[in-house]
Amino acid sequence: MYAIIDIETTGGNPQRDKITEIAVILHDGKCITREFTTLIDPECRIPYHISALTGITNEMVAGSPKFFEIARELVELTHDCIFVAHNSAFDYGFIRSEFQRLGYEYKREQLCTVRLSRKIIPGHRSYSLGKLCSELGIPINGRHRAMGDATATALLFSKLLETDTLNNTRFIYNATQYGGLSNLAVNPEKIRALPEEPGVYYMYDREGQLVYIGKSRNIKTRVISHFSGKETSKSLKMKAQVADIGCETTGSELLALLKESFEIKKHQPLINRRQRRSLFRYELNTYVDEKEYICFSLEKTTQCNSSPLACFTARAEARGFLQQVIEKYNLCQKLCGLYPSEGHCFHYEIGACKGACIGKEPAEFYNLRAKKVIDNYNFGIQNMLIVDTGRNPEEKSVVKIENGKFMGYGYFTPAFLHENPSAMHECIVRYPDNREVQQIIRHYLRNNKVEKVMVY
Repeated sequence: MYAIIDIETTGGNPQRDKITEIAVILHDGKCITREFTTLIDPECRIPYHISALTGITNEMVAGSPKFFEIARELVELTHDCIFVAHNSAFDYGFIRSEFQRLGYEYKREQLCTVRLSRKIIPGHRSYSLGKLCSELGIPINGRHRAMGDATATALLFSKLLETDTLNNTRFIYNATQYGGLSNLAVNPEKIRALPEEPGVYYMYDREGQLVYIGKSRNIKTRVISHFSGKETSKSLKMKAQVADIGCETTGSELLALLKESFEIKKHQPLINRRQRRSLFRYELNTYVDEKEYICFSLEKTTQCNSSPLACFTARAEARGFLQQVIEKYNLCQKLCGLYPSEGHCFHYEIGACKGACIGKEPAEFYNLRAKKVIDNYNFGIQNMLIVDTGRNPEEKSVVKIENGKFMGYGYFTPAFLHENPSAMHECIVRYPDNREVQQIIRHYLRNNKVEKVMVY
């Protein structure tokens, strides 16, 4: 039996955002046998842009059941069912997070219709639900509403099962559950038992030597991807060498990044050592020119011990960031390194630059805005605690920065803070500070939301 599921949410982060609507369609492999749908009160405000996309407003969910009120019915409804969704990692991740907040471990075997479609009906320009259904002539009555999308997914699933003469559904199912391992030295049940949570995973060879360390927001999904995705030199090395897998959950993705960095430096696993390169290829630096204007320069990352303002994985990401900074703080394109010229920048021609590029705006006025950028994106002079999700609903994680240096991280229980206000400091386990750690934290804070940043 299959449970075809679609949800609508208040955003894209299952650790922070909530479900606003859910639809479940039971399918016996031939036809639909039962349907269930309801709006859900997320107990928080629905952002305007989400309401514009889904049509679900705060007024609509007012008075609807909260998730805990439908949780038992959802467990019973999907019992002994394979969880099916279009991009199942999204829907499954949100539902698991909702149950985790209730202290319940929700686990179902999964099947993703995106992966299934790519295998059974290759060659489509897009495998998004809307475009794929349009090309296949499958109607969607209520796009971006749970039942509308779930019904379309059910019709797509039926078509895929009818078309699947090579039994690819069973292949994808096995790959999802076990990784499709050709290396029989790895016990498939160990893959199946991996947690679907943020953390770090460790791969060992037949002699028990550590050969690879990785991190992910979903350990199980990431490990499986190493063995069931496109074959690369890296995946072939893993298939040939890996005989055992271990892991450690971190709760927070930021802590997973920090722990991975520390563990790789400590153990230097063979595959990491051969293929390791800096995650951050570009960096943003600042300097003061001969006319006393604060300038920004985008450069390739070096191995020196400089402290860049921000780091980026790709040049396009870095340029996009600079363009946003220019617009937000009304800075000069030329002084930000995006418009090299002898004279003024393009923005001056259209009135968007006040003329710092040609000395028309005094440096003292221009620098006030430039300094705001530096203050907002450089935590080097701050003492702060970065609080985020923990490994269970009763726990929070915390990263400590003191005098601009990374001190370490730990876990605390918010319920006991009133008894021990210094618990957030006392739980910190010391880890070494280095350039990569500083880059990881800056990059993460710029591109992700954490629960709270406390300056002390």
